[in-house]
Amino acid sequence: MEHNSYNSLKDDQSFISMEALAGLLLMGASVLAMVAANSPLNEYYQGILQLPFSIQLGEYGIAKPLLLWINDGLMAVFFFMVGLELKRELLEGQLSKPANILLPALGAIGGMLVPAAIYAAINWQDPIALKGWAIPAATDIAFALGILALLGPRVPLSLKIFLSSLAIIDDIGAILIIAFFYTAKISATALIIAAVCLVILYAVNKSGVESKSIYLSIGLVMWVALLKSGVHATLAGVLLAFFIPMTAKDGSSPAKDLEHDLHSAVAFFILPVFAFANAGLPLAGIGFEQLLHPVPLGIALGLFAGKQLGIFGLCWLAIKSGLAKLPQGMNLWALYGTACLCGVGFTMSLFVGSLAFEETGVNLLFDERLGIIFGSLLSGLLGFFVLRHSLPGPKLDES
Repeated sequence: MEHNSYNSLKDDQSFISMEALAGLLLMGASVLAMVAANSPLNEYYQGILQLPFSIQLGEYGIAKPLLLWINDGLMAVFFFMVGLELKRELLEGQLSKPANILLPALGAIGGMLVPAAIYAAINWQDPIALKGWAIPAATDIAFALGILALLGPRVPLSLKIFLSSLAIIDDIGAILIIAFFYTAKISATALIIAAVCLVILYAVNKSGVESKSIYLSIGLVMWVALLKSGVHATLAGVLLAFFIPMTAKDGSSPAKDLEHDLHSAVAFFILPVFAFANAGLPLAGIGFEQLLHPVPLGIALGLFAGKQLGIFGLCWLAIKSGLAKLPQGMNLWALYGTACLCGVGFTMSLFVGSLAFEETGVNLLFDERLGIIFGSLLSGLLGFFVLRHSLPGPKLDES
């Protein structure tokens, strides 16, 4: 992929192909996690995830089980890449053009508000369960594009770009939700250190420093500070990304170079490892009664019904009122199928769920994963079949 032509058709296709392949790999990792959790291997699976690991420097150190190193450490790298992607898109990509932003932005807003409202309505009486209100608000772009890949050449590029744009805006919403709603007890000292790191990053950027290693070193200190502060450490990745220079004096782009270098590692290692570590749900004893528990029911309905209602509803209103236009090559059925696919929350929903319930003292992770898997599965199946019947099939050779 050429670093200086990210917005070309060729680059869009290359990016989407990689995301689709990553989505298929995510599915495979999730299936392996389910197999491990529901076989004699479960003891080893859980043992590996709880394996203690620490880094010590004098009297200061970080000690966490492997699962939290994955969720707090590897996912910070994922959010760093998301931040780089957001910066590029906002400055010179699809989101830099107002005409391209409106429809996916409205869809993203509806796709966050309606699922959250459905979950909150079902869990309103339980203040602990209510902490999971943001779980069904997330969309997993890699999984959704992986499902689209199963439809082959019948899917127009405009639909994939619309879905990617909507998911990017959805990521902005998820980042803001994590920042404002999912923080633990705040440590003022650690937060001050993180703030100092931000000031230094700003000064370094304004001074014209282009060395990526300097930015990454300061970012590592900020990550440790946020880890100790109570504000979730993954936000360090997003904050760091916005200070990486977009253009260097020699015409290269440190931000694009980093995004390009990280993309394969995130897509083919970090996200599959996260999925494998978080998707293992023991199914023994699960029945319809467990699914009707308010937490999994709220998540499943939020993802399955809320996403399609919120996204398709707001987009339909915008199109009918003349406020926005359907992307070329799409019809309303294709828009509806895409809205259904956005109900595949998986990776981001699992991540938000771990934040929502990790400090409540009540183990609702079982309920959370059940709702996410069930809601995502239904959304993916419905989206696949709607798009399969609404998009024209590949042309056959007439010979």
